[in-house]
Amino acid sequence: MRLVIARCSVDYDGRLTAHLPLATRLLVVKADGSVLVHSDGGSYKPLNWMSPPCSMAESDPDESQAADGVVAVWHVRHAKSDDRLTVRIHEIHHDSAHELGVDPGLVKDGVEAHLQKLLAEHIHTLGDGYSLVRREYMTAIGPVDILARDPSGSSVAVEIKRRGEIDGVEQLTRYLELMNRDPLLAPVTGVFAAQEIKPQARTLAEDRGIRCLVLDYDALKGIDDAEARLF
Repeated sequence: MRLVIARCSVDYDGRLTAHLPLATRLLVVKADGSVLVHSDGGSYKPLNWMSPPCSMAESDPDESQAADGVVAVWHVRHAKSDDRLTVRIHEIHHDSAHELGVDPGLVKDGVEAHLQKLLAEHIHTLGDGYSLVRREYMTAIGPVDILARDPSGSSVAVEIKRRGEIDGVEQLTRYLELMNRDPLLAPVTGVFAAQEIKPQARTLAEDRGIRCLVLDYDALKGIDDAEARLF
């Protein structure tokens, strides 16, 4: 992982355009190829980012950029779309690289683990004709909660969260990009399942062709059977 603290401006061009004016920010380049731009606020969310698969090239500024004080330009381009992230660096305060090794992955809390078990036992919650392949299907970057097949026999990757936020959608997106490279699995579609799904996460998921599913924990446990109620 490379960490750079720099005065920079950032432009994003793709499905939308966005501009971050000159300011001091943290630039994170991860081993998976992702590039994230953080400020000193906004909690854990980056101001802008590029998800893998993408490539990054660093170049010297042209004459006009140099005249404006730019000392380096990062060109980040997504491999499967026209999305581009351009970072114009004016001053570097810190630049370091760190080898983090293999991450063991997120240890799920009891509710998420139980949701996964219950959904696997009641895979028809995804829809009629769905069948379970296995739980914790391992990929190169971690396990997908559930691998299933839809009525047509196509592969479906299910990511389960207690609270569905943008990070969970990004996680499932990375799994899908890897799994769709496997000819034995492709095409693989995604289902983002959670007890609660934030509006921003739902918008991002649907934009990427990922189906959202709200899970009723009590119903899955059999405590609250909607079909057995009069009202």
